[in-house]
Amino acid sequence: MDVGAVAQLWRYPVKSMVGERIVDAEVDDRGLVGDRGWAARDEERGGIRGAKKIGPLMRLQARYLEEPTAANRAPHVQITLPDGAGTVTTDDPNVHDLVSKALDHRVTLWPLQPKSDTDHYRRGPADSDDLVEELRDIFGRTETEPLPDLSVFPPEIVEFESPPGTYYDAFPIHVVTTASLRTLARLSPDSHVDVRRFRPNVLVDTPDDADDAFPEAGWLGTRLRLGDGVELDVVAPCPRCVMVTRRVGDDLGRDRPLLRTIVREADQNVGVYATVVTGGRIAEGDAVALS
Repeated sequence: MDVGAVAQLWRYPVKSMVGERIVDAEVDDRGLVGDRGWAARDEERGGIRGAKKIGPLMRLQARYLEEPTAANRAPHVQITLPDGAGTVTTDDPNVHDLVSKALDHRVTLWPLQPKSDTDHYRRGPADSDDLVEELRDIFGRTETEPLPDLSVFPPEIVEFESPPGTYYDAFPIHVVTTASLRTLARLSPDSHVDVRRFRPNVLVDTPDDADDAFPEAGWLGTRLRLGDGVELDVVAPCPRCVMVTRRVGDDLGRDRPLLRTIVREADQNVGVYATVVTGGRIAEGDAVALS
């Protein structure tokens, strides 16, 4: 059953920085080749960290200097610093200092390390000894709002910031529909609902007259076929966290009400996570079908 078409493809050269929109991409069992090839390591608290903890990461923008490949998933990156502070590349010896200054937080940037280097991927210390308080901080929940069901996620992310050998949060592909973004824009009219807040790999253009407000929620447990042969298993909903409230780049301001709307109106989930069954090449305009 056709459900739409690929409207946009996104990869994120550096975890939690603004990514780059691309017209086509190679997909393998680790997701879009080149997605999240780099990440910031917190040199104050330890561990790889994203914008859940270091919010200003979402104000920096990243693009690859050359196309990543399956053999080289993390070529060097150019990073645009916020507020007109210029650019720096990851092969510049000053990159760590310049990025740390932009973040007002001491970090170093790391390309993907081998899966066997488990210490590299191990979570840094929590900010609170109270697990519920820590989770409410990460997910931006008030005391009266429910926390997400974390049982749907791989067990290794309790110990590791990401599955070792990767920098994605839990699963290799994240899919969002235009219908969900339209619904949120209607339900939260004072918010600026921009795809960059949600950080999908694949934005699926769904019909304007679609019956479901959040159609991808109904895809759980199904298989998506993109283009001529890429197949994805839809395995989990995406519970939205504090990242959708952050400033993005130089043009999107903070938006706390948007998260309140998502928790209240969308059962706290927007978008779905998927694993790759069959890899291949996908492009904007490719048909998307439930297989």
